[in-house]
Amino acid sequence: MSKVTVVGAGNVGATCANVLVTEGIADEVVLLDIKEGVSEGKAMDIMQTANILNLNTVLRGVTNDYSATAGSDVVIITSGIPRKPGMTREELIGVNAGIVKSVTSQVLAASPDAIIICISNPMDTMTYLIHKTSGLPKNRIIGMGGALDSARFKYFLSQALGANATEVEGIVIGGHGDTTMIPLTRYAAYRGVPASQYLSTETLAKVAADTMVGGATLTKLLGTSAWYAPGAAGAQVAKAILHNEKKLISCSALLDGEYGQSDLCIGVPCILGKNGIEKIVEFELDETEKALFEKSAAAVKATNAALATAL
Repeated sequence: MSKVTVVGAGNVGATCANVLVTEGIADEVVLLDIKEGVSEGKAMDIMQTANILNLNTVLRGVTNDYSATAGSDVVIITSGIPRKPGMTREELIGVNAGIVKSVTSQVLAASPDAIIICISNPMDTMTYLIHKTSGLPKNRIIGMGGALDSARFKYFLSQALGANATEVEGIVIGGHGDTTMIPLTRYAAYRGVPASQYLSTETLAKVAADTMVGGATLTKLLGTSAWYAPGAAGAQVAKAILHNEKKLISCSALLDGEYGQSDLCIGVPCILGKNGIEKIVEFELDETEKALFEKSAAAVKATNAALATAL
């Protein structure tokens, strides 16, 4: 019997729970939030599709009751607040760091063997915070960002190719941010054939640029940040773990010499299975890609510096 807890019943958390349930990824899902009634209401709404969609997963919504999360195999943390007008980035990090630290300690008290998936923003920095404060081995802490960025990359690739998105390969490494992510166009492929054989250098560059502002584009269109793909990406990472898929997914992982970096959580290709991050795969980067990765790493480290008061 597999159990997943999703902390935070906002758009991303509720969508993640919905995908976990509708795809039958776990036997039991708990959706937890601090706002009275929200988790319970969303869980009830989702479960009222059970007869329509022939669902077997049990979803339960609770208000701040961490005892209900006991025995979770995977915990997905989406908690945090968006940046508000007049709020500095450092203030945002400080507030969200406090939330993520509190949530992490409470879920681990109930589920000491859980694997943690972090979606809370700024995602790489919050993943690093969990590493620094939880005492968990590094394979059990995973930042979701690369999975989402890679899904967006494959979407734009499929649009440019006029292809089915499930037949396109592409991966994004680096920080989870508009200026820090690195879509690896050189490794992009369509049915095993390099995408560069079908698309011009200019088109591939546009695909990469569109990927990098993928989140910002949606925020502009929607008036708020996206939630369908982020929620689904969190569920994808959970599935790879629970089903021991040994799937290669880009995730924010703690590096210890890989890609020339240490003491840093940043997006890299990882093999995910029942133990969480089972292997970090080191792609061979050319000089341009190495320079971009070093620049991205420096930017994430600069953001991490704002954590000083939270550690």
